[in-house]
Amino acid sequence: MSQDLTYEVALEKLDEQLKLLEDGNLSLEDALKAVDEARVYLKVCTERLEAARKKIEVRGEPETTE
Repeated sequence: MSQDLTYEVALEKLDEQLKLLEDGNLSLEDALKAVDEARVYLKVCTERLEAARKKIEVRGEPETTE
């Protein structure tokens, strides 16, 4: 599931889970599930950002020293 998510979709789903938790209307069990799901989406976001950062670093021009 998480491998198919784009950064934007994962971020949106993370935001949804956080809003559910902020509302405070969840049972303990549902709150724990929301936290677990939020962690998955946060991990996806972090992985996507890290992959993008690596691509930028690889494609960036090397620094010249004069």
